[in-house]
Amino acid sequence: MTRDIVFGAADLRIEDVLALARRDARAELPADPAFAARIDAGAALIDRLLASDGVVYGVTTGYGDSCTTAVPADLAWELPRQLYTYHGCGLGRVFDPAETRAILAARLASLARGQSGVSFALLRQLQQLLAHDLLPRIPAEGSVGASGDLTPLSYVAAVLCGEREVLAGDTTRPAAAALAEHGLAPHALRPKEALAIMNGTAVMTALACLAWGRAAALVELATGISALAVAASAGNPQHFDAALFAAKPHPGQQQVAAHLRALLRDTESGRNEHRLQDRYSLRCAPHVIGVLADALPFLRDTIERELNSANDNPLVDVDSGRVLHGGHFYGGHIAFAMDSLKTLVASIADLLDRQLALLVDPRYNHGLPANLSGASGERAAINHGLKALQIGASAWTAEALKLTMPASAFSRSTECHNQDKVSMGTIAARDALRVLTLTEQVAAASLIAVRQGCALREALSPLPLTAAGAAFRAKLDEAIAPIGEDVGLEPVLRGLVERIREGGF
Repeated sequence: MTRDIVFGAADLRIEDVLALARRDARAELPADPAFAARIDAGAALIDRLLASDGVVYGVTTGYGDSCTTAVPADLAWELPRQLYTYHGCGLGRVFDPAETRAILAARLASLARGQSGVSFALLRQLQQLLAHDLLPRIPAEGSVGASGDLTPLSYVAAVLCGEREVLAGDTTRPAAAALAEHGLAPHALRPKEALAIMNGTAVMTALACLAWGRAAALVELATGISALAVAASAGNPQHFDAALFAAKPHPGQQQVAAHLRALLRDTESGRNEHRLQDRYSLRCAPHVIGVLADALPFLRDTIERELNSANDNPLVDVDSGRVLHGGHFYGGHIAFAMDSLKTLVASIADLLDRQLALLVDPRYNHGLPANLSGASGERAAINHGLKALQIGASAWTAEALKLTMPASAFSRSTECHNQDKVSMGTIAARDALRVLTLTEQVAAASLIAVRQGCALREALSPLPLTAAGAAFRAKLDEAIAPIGEDVGLEPVLRGLVERIREGGF
């Protein structure tokens, strides 16, 4: 059942943004007239300052380095359109529907704090975009992550005003026509409103929410794959002993080890017949996956603080009548979170790639056929099993590892040296999503490998799986056919990646 998420009533959690991105929830605004009055009070303060010749950045001045340029009062109402117009220079891929919904949600969350000097009508128009799934067509590239996500968010501002285009399935439509179909008139931006929409961290924060959700799911999936990799390679489940992990009490690491124990049945001998100690990609799986598990609570806190902040400039303090000029548009915290997350996720790709490499190599897989080929008899000579799959996983892993260079280390001086130190948070967030995609592809390849490896191992000896481990394996057996003769695996891989994204494992 679709639930309502009421903006301005309480802080949002990452799960709220994820639900809105999937259309599993509806965006609403508080029905209490006091909420609308509180929002409108900020817009009224801007109006009073404008009427009394007060100086407000972006209202009676130009933007950025042009803040020393005075704007006559009779032109102040035209200035917002100028802002989103000249920022219409984005390039790159277009954000997909889920990403775009998350961006709208993140911007609405910030403006609903009531410190941005905007009208309630603007919040209502944003909420209506989400309600009717009217999604601005937003190019992904063009933000340096300070002074906000100006260029991508200009596409949101333009659509609110009936300009540019909205996504409609695989096509685009003029925004004015799409608004009219739902009985919506273009919004007339008040003097501060374009700046409030654009001068914030909504794009990077939205992408960070999506990245966090996918990374959290990856912890569980990578643990399940690691358990089956141990089983398929005749590994040693005692590497995950509870007493052993009590000696090094990182909570996430202990959580992963406990999950492995829940999937793997302990062996009586305490070791397998091949090696006293398994290679690191098996033995140290909790130590690798556990770092991500331990980082997720901190990263959640960082992302949610940004999500629930007023992050444009300037802000208004209605109670004191002051306009506060600062730099809350700076995306440093999200940049750090995403640079950290992508490194941890790429390490998971590397772990799974190493496990896969062990499984397909007859020198290390303890009796399984080369490349986990299921062919037999004379046809075994012409079948190559998962040889190319391992090469592909290695390529995806290498690309993921390459992308771990921190985007935040590449700050540039822009806009006439006004924006002379910038966060690159949006690039870091986009990198994190790409690393997650590559890692999910490696996970898909690993699912095929452990499914095949367990079937081949079971023909030689019982698998050390608990009931939970057997249930996970059965889920893979249902999704992935055994491989005898060589087969092109692209359709299987694409289906698995989609299922991973949907939380199907």
